[in-house]
Amino acid sequence: MSRGNRKKEFRSRKARRYNKQDDLPSTMQDLAIRDEDEECSKFKVNFPVAMWDLGHCDPKKCTGRKLARKGMIKTLRLQQRFNGIVLSPMGIKCISPMDKEIVERFGAAVVDCSWAKIEETPFEQMKTSNPRLLPFLVAANPVNYGKPIKLSCVEALAALFYITGKLFDCFQEEAEHYLSQFSWGDSFINVNQEALDRYAACKDGEEVVMAQNAYLAACDEERNRRNLTPEIESSSESSEDDEPT
Repeated sequence: MSRGNRKKEFRSRKARRYNKQDDLPSTMQDLAIRDEDEECSKFKVNFPVAMWDLGHCDPKKCTGRKLARKGMIKTLRLQQRFNGIVLSPMGIKCISPMDKEIVERFGAAVVDCSWAKIEETPFEQMKTSNPRLLPFLVAANPVNYGKPIKLSCVEALAALFYITGKLFDCFQEEAEHYLSQFSWGDSFINVNQEALDRYAACKDGEEVVMAQNAYLAACDEERNRRNLTPEIESSSESSEDDEPT
């Protein structure tokens, strides 16, 4: 082999080696994704989980889209009927443990839409006999962290599973499994633990509303107490200073 050919062969081998090294990160990422998909496929939910996707949200941030890509949620068409529990502003009842059997038989669904476009969302085209409202909860997702009510799809589903099933020792694994698909998922239960436990201990939707009102009143009382504490301490210190020595 001539000197020129040997140089070409050396450069070719070097290029192939660098290409293999460049492929390592993407290969590792593919393996991680494959492991996640295998984990999802091992966990079976024994009832339908669905959503109506209005296409309002950024696909990269949308929890519903991610669940759909993983095969964990089915996308419904407008006008398509869903016989399970549907979390929707069209509901007049609050979700409660009384809805457990409906979830077991027919499943659970959410509406994937933007909170900024809630007024123009065609909820009337999402056919269901069981629309429900969620009680007061606080978002833990990165987009709306700490904001009341503004839950993502996965948070809404997890809340539904937790509230309807905890009293009967069911659906808790489903709630944890769906939240576990997101790095921040555990925060949702942690942030709302007290409220979720109150709601899950109720008998029906009316009791959930009462529990919600009691929880909000307790939060207001605690907030007022914290705001008054510095003033009380300051007043106490002033009184001590005024005492004769």
